[in-house]
Amino acid sequence: MTSVIGIGMVGYAFMGRTHSQAWRSVNAFFDLPIKPAMVAVAGRSAEATAQAAETLGWAHAETDWKRLLERDDVQVIDICTPGDSHAEIAIAALEAGKHVICEKPLANTVAEAEAMAAAARAAAARGVRSMVAFNYRRVPAIALARRFVEEGRLGEIRHVRAQYLQDWIVDPEFPLVWRLQKDKAGSGALGDIGAHIIDTAQFIVGERLVGVSALTETFVKERPLATNSAGLSAGGGTGRGTVTVDDAALFIGRLSGGGLASFEATRFAGGRKNALRIEVNGSLGSLSFDFEAMNELWFHDHTIPSGEHGFRRVQVTEPDHPYAGAWWPPGHGLGYEHTFTHEVKDFIEAVAAGTDPTPSFEDGLRVQRVLEAVEQSAAEGSRFTDVEDS
Repeated sequence: MTSVIGIGMVGYAFMGRTHSQAWRSVNAFFDLPIKPAMVAVAGRSAEATAQAAETLGWAHAETDWKRLLERDDVQVIDICTPGDSHAEIAIAALEAGKHVICEKPLANTVAEAEAMAAAARAAAARGVRSMVAFNYRRVPAIALARRFVEEGRLGEIRHVRAQYLQDWIVDPEFPLVWRLQKDKAGSGALGDIGAHIIDTAQFIVGERLVGVSALTETFVKERPLATNSAGLSAGGGTGRGTVTVDDAALFIGRLSGGGLASFEATRFAGGRKNALRIEVNGSLGSLSFDFEAMNELWFHDHTIPSGEHGFRRVQVTEPDHPYAGAWWPPGHGLGYEHTFTHEVKDFIEAVAAGTDPTPSFEDGLRVQRVLEAVEQSAAEGSRFTDVEDS
């Protein structure tokens, strides 16, 4: 008889919906050693939380996240709130003996991330596990790219080019949602989507960013106050407020292995909806990926005769590709939501095995240090800034 592990989730909006989808589907497609049970979701509004519980498949609703820590039927806390609450919830949950999976970026500041990483280390010594939710690591094509690098098929890494391009706030009348407020979000495009390409790049090449030189810009300084928001949509009121985060971040960096890297994160790239792109060039080959074609990885083998040079498309849907074999027949593509299912699958397997899942809170702290270095560099006229080694 497979044992059951109870999940308590904090937050039920955009990320809460994606995580709920993952918890609902993971048991149907993966043979897990422990079966996750969707015990309770927590939110501030009793009516809205109860409705979310019914819609998303949670057995109970709580109006105070601390109640989740008191429940004997909850062993995992899933944090899907804005970054300003991550540290408080995660540290309290770990100290209460609950395993934690926390949305990215890990925190709004390095100090908060350091406190969370310290709490995670202390908890791990007691067998309590934690993970930061960089879901793009679980795209089959990105996991395959990592495999290619591990196998040495790219040789020495020389260049990384990473972009994350969106356009959902191009309209200057789009309302001032929480993602555009520094006290809630920590930073703008840099932390929201830049954090993803930082982690993805470091994951694929297996190296750290050790220094950066950066520019950031806020194109629209004021916006209508939001009357409501859901996901990346919102309604605006009559008053206006100040945008306190960056709209775009552009920076170059050096990798720990000596290679060069460039990064661009913007929510002002008209026509680009969710273009997380990465290209890696090595001494033996190259690879290229774009999330808007997420089931494809492009690979160039520079060791073959020059007459055959060029990128070839790998359709990452074969049974021996990472994660893909659990789903559909070859050629039947996966979507955004599957990355979260893979994420919770890996998390539960690690908890069951008594091992630390990845990416760890230490990995999240490492990304936070890069974000801090980017902000510091941009504030100091693009001065090359070392990334503190955690």
